[in-house]
Amino acid sequence: MKKRILVVDDEEQIQRILRRNLVTRGYEVVVASDGEDALDQAAEKEPDVVVLDLVMPRIDGLEFTRRFREWSKAPIIVLSAIGEERAKVQALDLGADDYVTKPFGLEELLARIRSALRRSALAACEAHSGPTFQAGDLHIDFHRRVVTLCGEDVRLTPTEYELLKFMVTNANRVLTHNMLLKAVWGNRHGAEPEYLRVFVSQLRRKLRDDSSSPRYILTEPSVGYRFRAE
Repeated sequence: MKKRILVVDDEEQIQRILRRNLVTRGYEVVVASDGEDALDQAAEKEPDVVVLDLVMPRIDGLEFTRRFREWSKAPIIVLSAIGEERAKVQALDLGADDYVTKPFGLEELLARIRSALRRSALAACEAHSGPTFQAGDLHIDFHRRVVTLCGEDVRLTPTEYELLKFMVTNANRVLTHNMLLKAVWGNRHGAEPEYLRVFVSQLRRKLRDDSSSPRYILTEPSVGYRFRAE
């Protein structure tokens, strides 16, 4: 079946470009020009992915994300202009999965859509396949809390394990500093990204993940991290 993409943007030129190119590549496309219409379309059409502009009339992208996440887990890819850094991070904290900065390259957006669809398929598969995770040479048995790399045990502290677990269960999704701090440390953290960077650095070292050319843990500058499971 064709995957359905909901494009939410009030610029007609972007609507036309995205609709034409997505349809050419075999997707079904639904278009909305404002947040209110987008919520109605999403409820009726049940899209597999939402491509969402942040600045829109009636209901903006942040409010759309908040309401949409009350009843749908479909991936949201945010379109944000340069200078909308704070709004972009807010959208991710509210449940958006990824972002592309305007002006964007079409191939980059298409790659993000494919990645979002793979993540959804992976999550659905893992829900029925038992408590394990595999990505390249990395294997995690959640039931036994055992992490192996190339068949060798990786010794992690409890905090390192919880951080890795949250990352891999949200693989290929952008995770903000705030999301990671709250998920792992709860209200005990001081909202300090530097605190998080120390543990990410330790994880990378133990996973033999070169920070200059990472295989698993990617840095999203000024935003957070993404665990790559492809």
